Amino acid sequence: AHLAALVLARGGSKGIPLKNIKLLAGVPLIGWVLRAASDAGVFHSIWVSTDHDEIEKVAKQFGAQVHRRSPEVSQDSSTSLEAITEFLNHHHEVDIVGNIQATSPCLHPSDLIKVADLIQKEGFDSVFSVVRRHQFRWSEVKKGENKMTEPQNLNPAKRCRRQDWPGELYENGSFYFAKRHLIEKGYLQGGKMAYYEMRAEHSVDIDIDIDWPIAEQRVLSFGYFGKEPLKEVKLLVCSIDGCLTNGRIYVTEDWKEMVSYDYRDMVGIDLLKKKGIQVRFISERDCSKTLSAMQLGCIAKVSVTNKLEVLENWQKDMGLSWKEVAYLGNEESDVECLKNAGMSGVPADACAVAQKAAGYICKSKGGCGAVREFAEHIFLLLEKVNSARKQ
Repeated sequence: AHLAALVLARGGSKGIPLKNIKLLAGVPLIGWVLRAASDAGVFHSIWVSTDHDEIEKVAKQFGAQVHRRSPEVSQDSSTSLEAITEFLNHHHEVDIVGNIQATSPCLHPSDLIKVADLIQKEGFDSVFSVVRRHQFRWSEVKKGENKMTEPQNLNPAKRCRRQDWPGELYENGSFYFAKRHLIEKGYLQGGKMAYYEMRAEHSVDIDIDIDWPIAEQRVLSFGYFGKEPLKEVKLLVCSIDGCLTNGRIYVTEDWKEMVSYDYRDMVGIDLLKKKGIQVRFISERDCSKTLSAMQLGCIAKVSVTNKLEVLENWQKDMGLSWKEVAYLGNEESDVECLKNAGMSGVPADACAVAQKAAGYICKSKGGCGAVREFAEHIFLLLEKVNSARKQ
């Protein structure tokens, strides 16, 4: 049976414009679930249903196929079932749909693998995700009604402790798997049904539960970052022009060059060095005098024609794996370095091909705090590495 993953990602959003591709911890929101779906290895095809060109572009960057949904199912009032039904009408090879919510960035491949087994091997017609909550419910009393509220799932005279109560299961919306025959009858849940209980820390719904800064912290703590385990970064290599500086060169009347930098970036470099992370710089032009004036106290290579070659030499000389190398670049000449480094980033104003190759896109522009921001990103991931070691 052909099992297809389907992520619904409409361009319109009442809250955050183009929310589905807004960067969350350096990755487009939709990218988190597409990465999990791809690495699960259980889907015969992975699709994004959208009505927007930019979302289509991001979906393809993460290896998904794109179904261009019609205007009829792209309205604010359109339901998920309508969009899924339209998809099936155009893709007759699909037997089972795994509808994955774009706003659930802490989804892990292990969850999807287990759900695929439930529906493919154990014969369930539909499987949906739930989370366990320990919340006491009371009846609602509308304004003007002369009533008392009543307990719904507790006895107030014998309130039990949280650890003595199993709690209740609530849909969390992360995914709904269903067979074609069920959807064609107008159901996402029906037939032989099963729920899949997700861990509470993985149950993040940006639409309902959480705001963006908190979601970023949750993703950095509990998100899925790829098949290979994270390693502690030991080397950061940073392109000078456009990352450490804003790329502008000022020339005086006596032909002396001047550049500007952000003091916050100097602080970020010092913090990295205090954490035991080596910081090195690279440039295609000869800016040795500028570097000397900055007094960074870091190794630098200038007049470079092949940045990847220099990076490889540094990596080998230090005896590091690629996972232990971070790279911050901004130009087409940085692309191969960004692809190879275990952790890669670009400033907000980096060129399009560099942004596509990077794992993290800073909110700050080059020369305006991007190095410090990328340093903070490294520190957060180091915390994740240390947490995993303790576990």
